[in-house]
Amino acid sequence: MASPAPPPSAARLTIPWAEQLGARLPPLLVEAERVAATVMPGIHGRRRAGPGEAFWQFRPYVAGDQASRIDWRQSGKSDRLFIRETEWEAAQTVALWRAADAGMAWRSGPEVPPKQLRADLLLLALSALLLRGGERVRLFGLPRPFAGRGALPQIADSMASMAPVPEDPRIARHARAVLFGDFWGRLEETRRAVGALSAQGVRGHMVQVIDPAEETLPYAGRIRFEEVAAGLAAALVPRVESVREVYLERLTRHRAGLAAIAAAAGWSFATHRTDQPPEAALLALHQALAPP
Repeated sequence: MASPAPPPSAARLTIPWAEQLGARLPPLLVEAERVAATVMPGIHGRRRAGPGEAFWQFRPYVAGDQASRIDWRQSGKSDRLFIRETEWEAAQTVALWRAADAGMAWRSGPEVPPKQLRADLLLLALSALLLRGGERVRLFGLPRPFAGRGALPQIADSMASMAPVPEDPRIARHARAVLFGDFWGRLEETRRAVGALSAQGVRGHMVQVIDPAEETLPYAGRIRFEEVAAGLAAALVPRVESVREVYLERLTRHRAGLAAIAAAAGWSFATHRTDQPPEAALLALHQALAPP
């Protein structure tokens, strides 16, 4: 990615990712819990009637309801018959993945977080919401899902062991998956990964996490684009503004390709910029994961 600032030092890029992640986990967990708590009041529509033991609501009896479902105590309080409904308790498993390549560590300036930090925050905040809802969370590449409200620190500790690519044949059929990354790689690689998950019967969502400068190319004048990932050669552009139109055209085409990959698999696709608050993206994503 491009930046007028000096490229990351070689030493920084060779520090094990697990060590970097461990150093910032405590504040990241606090922030994830805060974001999740902010979003919680806006969550609606995930509860529904179904097999379970927890009481949900009373509703009026209608023709076709089984007489055995009538709650006679509630019905005795009025001249109407009422059905006692229980809450649907079939917990689903949601498998989560986020990219951790060198390009995800980039940011255009100190006023925005690195893409990696925002992707980790969204993953942990979504995990917090899912765990609170009684659902199971699984990380790509790990053998077992996590469950229970107290599992969030375990998920955070396990993020360094996540699969480097969004592939995991052990994810159960009918599970949901959420992939966080910038997805600037070749479209064919993304198509292959999403296609394999779709063939497993996994339904999912792709969230493209990008820096605002990647969407607007706001630079002017002579800029050197440094290599931050394998296969992306450094380049010196005398006048960046002269290539902005071509850049934006290719960006639009690439993003349309990502959306088409998601649509072909029956998935959804969304973009989140790191200069935007995470709460709106988290709420929309959580609602998209509601049981069918």
